[in-house]
Amino acid sequence: MQIVKMNSQKRIALIAHDNKKAELIEWAVYNKNALSKHKLCATGTTGKLLEQSLGQPITKYQSGPLGGDQQIGARIAERKIDVLIFFWDPMEAQPHDPDIKALLRLGVVWNIPIACDRSTADFLMTSPLMYEEYQSVLPDYTQYIKRPAR
Repeated sequence: MQIVKMNSQKRIALIAHDNKKAELIEWAVYNKNALSKHKLCATGTTGKLLEQSLGQPITKYQSGPLGGDQQIGARIAERKIDVLIFFWDPMEAQPHDPDIKALLRLGVVWNIPIACDRSTADFLMTSPLMYEEYQSVLPDYTQYIKRPAR
């Protein structure tokens, strides 16, 4: 077991599928004050829209289908993202569905909070843990890493 400290200022990734962008922007504007206390990053167009709406700098990666989901997944694996808020569209097939599944998998592997809908995002943002240091327990992957090569 490994303990990883999250600072009180969280590094939050914000992602939304096309049909969910308006909902994420509305949610972000509603939570503007709370989000201003954290460092934000986002994929492509979502990042541009958030920056305009919040008046706060957003680190922007590629659009999801062009690799942005994978870029954010890499940052999660590097322990450079603490929270993932991903308003995904469960009613629409996406051309980059495997990337989305990989991104969500990495969030679980590295034990970060993940919100995939507005209600869960609201619960995360109103948790006192979002504004204080937090000790995250990572699963022990030693056995997996040391497994024999096949």
